[in-house]
Amino acid sequence: MKYLIIGGVAGGATTAARLRRLDENCEIVMFERGEYISYANCGLPYYIGGTIEDRDNLFVQTPETFGQRFNLDVRNLSEVTAIHPAEKKVEVKNLRTGEVYTESYDKLVLSPGAEPVKPPLPGIHQEGIFTLRNVPDTDKIKQYIEERKPRHAVVVGAGFIGLEMAENLHQAGLDVTIVEMAEQVMTPLDYSMAALVHQHLKTKHVEFFLNTAVSSFSKSKGRLEVTLNTTRKIETDMVILSIGVRPDSRLAKAAGLELGQTGGIVVNEFLQTSDEHIYAVGDAIEFTNPITQTKMITYLAGPANKQGRILADNLVKGHHRVYKGSVNTAIAKVFDLTVASTGVPGKMLGKLNIPHTDSITHASSHAGYYPGALPMTVKISFSPEDGRLLGAQIVGYDGVDKRIDLFSTAIQHGATVYDLAEIEHAYAPPFASAKDPVNIAGMVAQNILEGVTKMVSWREISADSDGEYYLLDIRTPDEYQLGSMEGAVHIPLDELRDHLDEIPRDKKVVPFCGVGLRAHVACRILSQHGFEEVYNLSGGLKTYETATQKQSNEDIFANDYIGHDDHIYQGVKKKAGVPQIAVGDLKVVNACGLQCPGPVLKLKQSIDTMAVGETLKITASDAGFYKDVQAWANVTGNELVEVTQDGGEITAVVRKGKARDARSTGSSPDHNGATLVCFSDDLDKALATFVIANGAVASGKKVTIFFTFWGLNVIKKDQGPAVNKDLFGKMFGMMMPKSSKKLGLSKMNMAGMGSKMMRMVMKNKHVDTLENMIQSAMDNGVEFVACQMSMDVMGVKAEELIDGVEIGGVASYLERTETAGLNLFV
Repeated sequence: MKYLIIGGVAGGATTAARLRRLDENCEIVMFERGEYISYANCGLPYYIGGTIEDRDNLFVQTPETFGQRFNLDVRNLSEVTAIHPAEKKVEVKNLRTGEVYTESYDKLVLSPGAEPVKPPLPGIHQEGIFTLRNVPDTDKIKQYIEERKPRHAVVVGAGFIGLEMAENLHQAGLDVTIVEMAEQVMTPLDYSMAALVHQHLKTKHVEFFLNTAVSSFSKSKGRLEVTLNTTRKIETDMVILSIGVRPDSRLAKAAGLELGQTGGIVVNEFLQTSDEHIYAVGDAIEFTNPITQTKMITYLAGPANKQGRILADNLVKGHHRVYKGSVNTAIAKVFDLTVASTGVPGKMLGKLNIPHTDSITHASSHAGYYPGALPMTVKISFSPEDGRLLGAQIVGYDGVDKRIDLFSTAIQHGATVYDLAEIEHAYAPPFASAKDPVNIAGMVAQNILEGVTKMVSWREISADSDGEYYLLDIRTPDEYQLGSMEGAVHIPLDELRDHLDEIPRDKKVVPFCGVGLRAHVACRILSQHGFEEVYNLSGGLKTYETATQKQSNEDIFANDYIGHDDHIYQGVKKKAGVPQIAVGDLKVVNACGLQCPGPVLKLKQSIDTMAVGETLKITASDAGFYKDVQAWANVTGNELVEVTQDGGEITAVVRKGKARDARSTGSSPDHNGATLVCFSDDLDKALATFVIANGAVASGKKVTIFFTFWGLNVIKKDQGPAVNKDLFGKMFGMMMPKSSKKLGLSKMNMAGMGSKMMRMVMKNKHVDTLENMIQSAMDNGVEFVACQMSMDVMGVKAEELIDGVEIGGVASYLERTETAGLNLFV
């Protein structure tokens, strides 16, 4: 028997090795158009970043050693250019010599893999623009970095490979900007889970644009210029295209083999194509998803290797092993985070109209009382009918891999959430908790299915404009002081039974806490006291805040910076030196392993025992502590000297200050700020707003303009992008001005003639246009804050607003007024 194999990586190499182990006497010829076979494709980004130092470590086998060990005829640099199924021959071009010849076969195996998507954008073939798929691509990128010493790189596409490249370019010393067309990174994740990745990227000083595409590339002053679909331009030194891949099925198509709706090669359960003598494996094949029963392709090394083993058995022993498909189990390292998924995410189940229920839980990598416990967020999707597990996603720091493997195995075997609750795992404090995160996810889902708990999602709460839900914050007073959900009523859990008569029975009551555990207790109390509509917020306040805050991270390399609260601020971040503190004077507190609100409460308890001026160093593993400690210090009057993150641990140095007293002079405003509320979209009032703002900033004041309701029209882009809106959003959009250039006068507008006359007179009098005033204000550090509530009500999307606008609520505005000596409503 003579076997020809096209493709010498993953599936092809595995098929060849297994064939030889099963049949010592067959003839095996393997063609690879590249120079290398059987190499660590997934390790390529880490060689670029320097984590893998020795290039030779990328190669599992060389053509020579692989051929010798398995008695194979390995022909690298040999491209199969055509398949002739009727003659059972292939046409081959020797890329070394240019010779073209034919080779016959009894059975042919296709393992062509996938190819990077490279859209026909203007300038895409400029020097310095790369894709990463194989070793030669890697060598080019590595050489470019070593020779050109680039300072900045743009990564187009934020999938698994794109984020791995971003991390490794950052590791190599470059500033990195990511441009992603979707509303989130890592599209296999649901939005709420991707939001955790967004906030982590911010702490690593990575710039990223969401809902944004690249429209062209060009050269300017020796550098690459990346033009976005917002007309914005980014200057950079190199570009990595990670837009995606597609099956390399050209040979199969030319040979008349059947292709599927995905563009992949159609195979049956035995991995046989539409030609009985031709088989296929790897990234180029289409198969049926075992969960959704829809057609799919998976671009993962694990399934390709398993397919190769199954196929070799079928070729030698006859069709007896069935390929059951892949549940797409994937994992990636994103800086300090580990991100993993398996099965089908909730958003895809929704698109396919597959009934499902989602649940988010927060846990730790191992017992919280044992040092080093790190937070982990788990989201599962399951059938509301029988509890069958359909998908799982995890974002955490440690132990993510073994949990996602448990979920993957459960899905493959049709397990239910009841099975998850009963999984017996190895437990000792350094490795797990008595109730593992997988058990907890199953137990919560079991409560949902059995009606013990009703859940509400962060999206439902965020979209509630009619006050359908009664929000009940049952956290401690110290936690509540750090901030809560707008409109929430505060009744601590331990006092809940004493205040039942204050809670309405004609509304849907939503008790909430940090992660949902205490809220579950509150739900049970209320339900058993006759409250019929009681809901727990899935994932708690942690998930709600992460998903509803600003996700993108633009302009951090252009006079902007990320504050400790993960918001973007205009200006130059002060790098005040941290006072040297003697070790003997520093109180050290370890709050690792504690879930929110544990770290903040431990910080407060420790500070309360200290004298004014003494300093404390606290380390926590809860991701929310990064911004919580800043908010706590602001509220309590203590000084946050420094906050840093190393891996999954956050360390803050806090100096105790005098307790704030509203009656003391220490809390009075310094009158060096100015705040203005721009409520109107009349041209004359907008002009007045910016005349005052620019005058105030010129006199040395820190100026904030809060744009609300009609004032949002003042800061719309002149050429706004196309955005999806609901019916009311579309109606408001038709009735409102498209940008500042379309504003009318408050009086004597005369169907638009008045505003044109005003602009003409301003031009004759050499008065700046409104648009120039807006740009001048932004250039001079005036802070623009758009009211989130007004945007939601009027259907205005963030991408419609000019770049540099911060999205916030009334609390953001009121915070600025505390230090303002001038407050105006225009």
